[in-house]
Amino acid sequence: MDERQLRILRELEALGSLRAVAEALHVTPSAVTQQLQALQRGVGVPLTERRGRTLGLTEAGSALAAAAVDVHVALARAREVARGATDRPRGEVSVSGFNSIALTLFPALVQRFGRGEPVAVRLFDEDVAQEAFPRLAGRYDLVLAHRLDHTPAWPGTVRVTALLHEPLDVALPPEHPLAAKRRLSPSDVADQPWISTHEGFPVVATVDAIAAAAGHPVDIVHRVNEFSVAAELVRAGCGVALVPRWTVPRPRGVVLRPLARIPARRHVDVLCRPEQLTRAAVRAVLAQLRVLADDLRERSEVGEADA
Repeated sequence: MDERQLRILRELEALGSLRAVAEALHVTPSAVTQQLQALQRGVGVPLTERRGRTLGLTEAGSALAAAAVDVHVALARAREVARGATDRPRGEVSVSGFNSIALTLFPALVQRFGRGEPVAVRLFDEDVAQEAFPRLAGRYDLVLAHRLDHTPAWPGTVRVTALLHEPLDVALPPEHPLAAKRRLSPSDVADQPWISTHEGFPVVATVDAIAAAAGHPVDIVHRVNEFSVAAELVRAGCGVALVPRWTVPRPRGVVLRPLARIPARRHVDVLCRPEQLTRAAVRAVLAQLRVLADDLRERSEVGEADA
């Protein structure tokens, strides 16, 4: 077996299809199949199996993919030693982020690692369904991702660094009758027209929880992923929406009210492949992201206390 074959096995576990693996590695599906067959012949046990129209890993395949992580971590560490970069951060680090966190943290991150610095950040916006965030870790060094409290945890294929546990508030026009309340219950808002994200994206699960607590479906009249656009629709009287409390600039002409009795928070985390953490430059950028997130939370909490 060799490093490339093990990489293909890991990518198949993470991405779930031969075509996706081929696209990620910039090779043909037939080349992926050939490498998997060669690896399987070398170990002497079945590593993959058909599951309907897709190809998955057997128990032995999953075990070998997990062991491959250690191999790639060791190789990445050896490369850092050879470059003399284990204690001196330098080089490029790619960072992807969903819209609201990119708006909040990307400018400050660029200022920290500006021109002439030994570490250069390369930024990308990626707003995807929750299940797709871990897959991005094969494309970028660090992936800023979000998920709600009551949704599945991130898979073991990625390392997770927590940044924020951010409340989601209900956005209302100031003249709305519910704006007079300090906190809102599911029954208060379940009968309102809603502006929510597309299916599969974080926030939808909280709207579903509101419907479950109220005992009937809610009316989603608009589906908008960009929170600033959703807030403008709220201001125009088109409905109510859930808006993150800290990572979205407080919209003008809109009031925010916390939800009671159901979980209404999202985890903002950094995901990465374990081998990326062997790079001093990646660790430096990750440390700065934690500093920026801590500053954001502390400033926001002070502002809430003063309000």
